[in-house]
Order: sequence, then C-alpha cells, then structure tokens
Amino acid sequence: MAVALGDAQLFGVRHHSPRCSAVLEKWLDKVRPRAVLIEGPSDANHLIPFIVDRETRPPVAILGYRVDGTPSSSMWPFAAYSPEYVALRWAARNNLRAEFIDIPAGTVLAEHENRPTAAGGEPEADPSIATSIYDRCAQARGHRSFEEFWEASFEAPDYNPETFIATLDDWADLTRQQGDRTIHRARDAFMARRIAEVSAEVGLVAAVLGAAHTAALSRGDLDPALEATLPKPLPCETTLIPYSFPRLSEQLGYGAGNRAPQYYQQAHDAGCDFKRATLEVLLNFTSQLRLRGFAASLADTIEAYRLALMLAQLRGKQAPGLDEVRDAATAVLCRGETRHIDDFLWPSVVGKNVGHVAGKLGKNSLQEEFWGEVRARRLPATDDLETFALKLNNETEIGSSIFLHRLRVADIPYANFVGTARKPGEIDAGGLSALTRVTEGWQAQWTPSTDVALVEKIVLGETLAIVCRRVLDEKLAAARSTGDAADVLLESVVASVPETLADALSACDAKASQDDDVYSLARASRALSGLLTYGSSRSSAGLSEKMLAPLCQATFARAVLRLDAACAGDDEAVKPAKEAMRLLHETAQAQPLVDKAAWLAAAMVVAGNYGINAGASGMAAGLLYLSQALDEAGAAALVAQRLSNTAQPENGAAFLEGFLEVNATVIVKSRAVVSALDTFICGLEVERFKNTLPALRRALGGLGATERRYLLENLVALRNLSQSAGVARALINERDKEKLKKLNTDLGKVMDDLDDLL
Repeated sequence: MAVALGDAQLFGVRHHSPRCSAVLEKWLDKVRPRAVLIEGPSDANHLIPFIVDRETRPPVAILGYRVDGTPSSSMWPFAAYSPEYVALRWAARNNLRAEFIDIPAGTVLAEHENRPTAAGGEPEADPSIATSIYDRCAQARGHRSFEEFWEASFEAPDYNPETFIATLDDWADLTRQQGDRTIHRARDAFMARRIAEVSAEVGLVAAVLGAAHTAALSRGDLDPALEATLPKPLPCETTLIPYSFPRLSEQLGYGAGNRAPQYYQQAHDAGCDFKRATLEVLLNFTSQLRLRGFAASLADTIEAYRLALMLAQLRGKQAPGLDEVRDAATAVLCRGETRHIDDFLWPSVVGKNVGHVAGKLGKNSLQEEFWGEVRARRLPATDDLETFALKLNNETEIGSSIFLHRLRVADIPYANFVGTARKPGEIDAGGLSALTRVTEGWQAQWTPSTDVALVEKIVLGETLAIVCRRVLDEKLAAARSTGDAADVLLESVVASVPETLADALSACDAKASQDDDVYSLARASRALSGLLTYGSSRSSAGLSEKMLAPLCQATFARAVLRLDAACAGDDEAVKPAKEAMRLLHETAQAQPLVDKAAWLAAAMVVAGNYGINAGASGMAAGLLYLSQALDEAGAAALVAQRLSNTAQPENGAAFLEGFLEVNATVIVKSRAVVSALDTFICGLEVERFKNTLPALRRALGGLGATERRYLLENLVALRNLSQSAGVARALINERDKEKLKKLNTDLGKVMDDLDDLL
C-alpha cells in the first residue's frame, strides 16, 4: 500500500559504515534539507544535544532501560564514523532540526522482552537467512565472508551519492525480502508516518534510515495498519553512556558489521582512503614487532603494503581491506606465522578507544560514585583487562576491597576475584573466605556493560551501599534456614552493609531456635565463629563478641545434638551431615567459646554407632583422630573392629572410605590397621568381594604416592615377602610392576590384588 511521505528524500545506510558516512555528507550538502530525520528511538530526542556536544567523544551509546524494577535494556551505539552520528553532526553544524523517528525504546524492550536481540534493538540475524543470502552472495563473488564482500563492494569503491544510493538500495531490497519482517514492517509504518508529519511542518526533509527500511519506503511497501500491532511501551528511560571499540567490534551481521573499529576510524579520518588506512596499520604492526624484538624494518612495511595492494587487485577490489592487511602482515612482517597476528597485532586494529559523554548530561549517582571510586583508588578505567592485588593491611586497600565486593554483590560487571597467592583460582570470592584473607587478587575491566548495570540498578538505590542492602535484603527474605541467613550475614560484613547485618543477625537468632537441619546449623555456627575471629578485619562491620558469642554457642550446641540422627540413611542422604561434621570440627578446633567436649562426645557416638550410615561413622572416627581424641592405637582398633564384620563387608568398606576421606595416612602407616584390612579382604567370599569392590576402590583409589608406599611396605612386612631390608627397599623403590612380578611371584599376587582395589 502506498503512503505519501511528503517532501522527503531517503538515504539508506549500513550502521557503522565509513563509506555510508562519507557519501551521506556529500548527499546532505547537495540536498540541503530543512530537517534531518534519523533511525533511532523517538523517546531519546532529548539526548541529541548531548550526542553532538563538543565534549562528547564517540563511541557512545543511547541506553534505554526499564524503570519498573525489572532489569532490561537495549543500546544504540554510535562511532564517529556511524552515518547516524554524522547526520546529527551535519544538522547541528547547519542549525537544523534533527529528530529520531523510530519506535520508542520502551516499545523495543516490550517487543524483545523474551527474545535475544543484537545492537540497536534489532533481533539477532536468522542463521538460515545469513547462509542463504549473505554468505551465498559472498561466495558467488569469490569472497571468504560477507564482511569481506561488503568491504570490497561498498567500502572500498569511491562512489558518488547517486550511484551509491542506487546500488545499496538494490542490495537492501534483496535482503529485506528474506525471513519474518513483521516487526520491521510495523517500524516502517511508524517511521513513514513520522516522516510525513515532519515534512508537512517544515517541507523538505532528509531521512537517514537502515537500507532495508528505505527500500521498503521508496517502493511504497507499507501497511499503516501494522503500526497498531506494536506492543505497548514498557516504563522506560533513556540516557547516553560511553561505549568502546572492543564492544563495537562484537556487532556483526548485515545490520552492524564492524570487525575492526580502529581500522575503520582511520579510514574515516582519511576520507575513506582505505589504502592510507592499510599503510598506517602496517606501520603500526612493524612498530609493535620491533618493540618486541622481532626483525621488522621499514622495507618490510613497504613490501607488505605492496603485497596488500596486489592482493586487492587480484581479488577484484579497488582498495585493500582487513583481509589484505592480515594476509600481507602474516606473509611479510610475521614470516608466515599467524600466532603474532592473533596474540598482539590484531587487537590494534580493533582498538581500545572508550568514549566520553559531555558532562552537561550528567551521570546518575551510581555512575558518579563508581567513577569517583575508580579514580580515587586508581583502579582500571579502560576496556582492557588488568590484574592487580590488594594487601588488606590498611584502610585504603580494605576500602578498595569493600568497593569491589559491593559491585560483586550488586552484580555490576567490572571486577572478578581470582584468588590469592596461596590459593590461585579460589572459587569463593565472598563469605567467610573473604574475611580470612590478607591479600586478594582481582581482574578488572570497564566495559559498556558496567555503565549499563549502573544505570539499571538505580531503581534499587542511589548509592552502592543502598543497592547492596536491597539485594541482600531480598536474599534474606528468601532465606529458609539458619545457614542461608548466615550467608547473608557474612556478605553484609564483606560488603560493609551494617543495616542488613543487624537484620541478618536477628534472622539467624530467630531461625536457629527452630532449625533442625544439622548442615544449616553447622554452616551458621562456622560463619558466626569466623565473624568472632575475623569480623574486625572490616573496620566498619560493627560486630562485637557480646552480640555473636551467645548465638554462636547456641547454634553450635543445637547442631551437635542433632548430629547422630542426621547420619541415618544412604550415602546420598548423609552427604549434608558429613559436610556438617567437617564444619563442626573446624569450629570446635578454631573457636574456644564453643563446647568442644560436646562435639567430641557426639562424634564418638557416631563413630561407634552400627545403626547409622557406615561412611558417616568412618568420617567421625577420622575427625576424632585428627583432633587427637582418638590415638593411633584406638583408631587402629576401631578400624579393625569395623572391618572384622565379614557378614556385612560393604559396611566395613564404607567405614574405611569415610575414614580415608579425613586422613588416609594413619590407616596405611599403621601395621595393625593394614593387617586388619588384609585379613578383611582375604577373608571375603568371591561374591561378597565383588559386591564390596566398588566401595573399596572408592576408599583406596584416592591414595597418593606416599600412602601407597606405606601400604606396600606394611604388606611386604606382613607377608614376609623380603629376605632382608635391602631387598625390601629395592622392591619398594621399583616402579615397574612386571619386574616386581619376576622378582617374586607372591609379591606379584599382592600387586594384582592392589590393582583390583586401586
């Protein structure tokens, strides 16, 4: 259906295309419209003065974000060479009206609420379309990718406006006929209506839209009724945030191809002279190679440049592009080695540029706080990953740690905890682990996602402390056990959120009196014990022994009383109870305020109880031995007693497995225990041995080299396999099992038995 667009001229573009921008400026100079209308969210028009402000330095992005409490956003990025940005700047220079005319950001968020989207609110490219149109077209022209096809066909040639518009329009008409375009046709109708309205007001207007939209509008392929199918906009606001070249490079596909923003910026700055941009990149590559000690000279640069020109000519291109840069640099500068390109050269054509937004717009309070802390604490402020360490022995670095943990708790992407010198790769960033550390290792990197999150989180509070409080309050409200509440308590200390700390402490007190889950109670008692010991490491924690000690003691005692009952059931059922025993043991050893005697008594009951899970009994025995409440002779006697039950060998093996989870060395070093183990295994009937073998394998399979050595020494001694200490030592040191078999048939049999187990 044809729709009158009034006195309007259309210019189709590809987002982030230097050639589109260069041709667009010439076209605008020729058309001289009274207003410039641009594809972009119509509820962001108030941002145009800030986008074109002299203080603003692209790349920047319009951010539309929900303000109804649901985190969701969409971005419309601009580089200096993006046609939309160039059109806005042209209108500003000529004191003309400029306006975004696409559907509002709130409508975009509503439309794509449950669908993956790419940049600018566009749905991700359908893979079948990419294969059928873009890749097939590239292959037909002899190019290795669509991006190479685009560079060769549209970026490199020096078009005049008329030829460029016609060529791009034909291409866009081909692509727009593929796939489901319902939402895009509704957008066509929305923008066509707005173009007609503005044209009726001012006369001649220039509309700068995506090429597929101009193809539809120029052919009258419009259905105004589709505008009514657009969803109701969600509550939404828009702002302008910094963007970066690395993130811009991630936008590929027809709508926003941008493999190497720095390269395209150089081409744009050179008036779309891709030959000059290629030479500049190769000069930069040469400089980087020389700085790293590689033999690269100016003569090599010239030769690489000549090769790039020759490759472009052979491939039917009017000027070299990124593919020629890579091929020529690999062949000449890197002597055929692609590793150097990928390791450190190619990132320079992507670039590290981070944009800047004019201060007149202002940042929200979270952004102001973030950037103030980053500057004051000299933390990384670029889109480049940096690693650093904090020594938590002074208020300054403790403050930096609190800031980074607040970002972590608030789920604002910026820094990742990477462990300590003693524990590289440590998983637990927060909780009790954070309180016990004296150093922290971090990796930090600002990305546009950081500012996106800071804008989105403003609905939770005006400061990071308030945001963390809201997040932790939600977790506390969802806590169902004392252990869950204790986790929130720890995080409130690590992130220095005293308001939640008080509430979490009260929640722990209330839940502990009714909690019967031994694992939950053990977690809570360990957390409270840790706070008693390390809570002062965060000077603003505001905790005291008077507050924590009674609760820690009561929670520990309640867990100990419920330990025996929690150890009944199969292996899967008692896993939480076994972990609880570890935590209770740690607490009893580390915290003098709890009743250690009660823990030892409870563990002794569990160790001697034949009516509960044997693995849990074994672990209790192992922990008793570790705490020296059970000496070596007592441990050996207990293991021997358990293994003497040949009527239920599986239970004996499970007990052994539980014991070895705690301490394997005591078992294999004790001749009495090894003797009991040997007697136990040799006394099993064949069928019972088969049934017991899985548990024995689990129990003995984790033995290290030292433990296996002790076990073998005791077996050799028990079976009188050596004639002298020297022979025994030689056998022990021999690693070749086949030689051992030849030296002694009996020892070979022992080793075969061990193979079955290990």
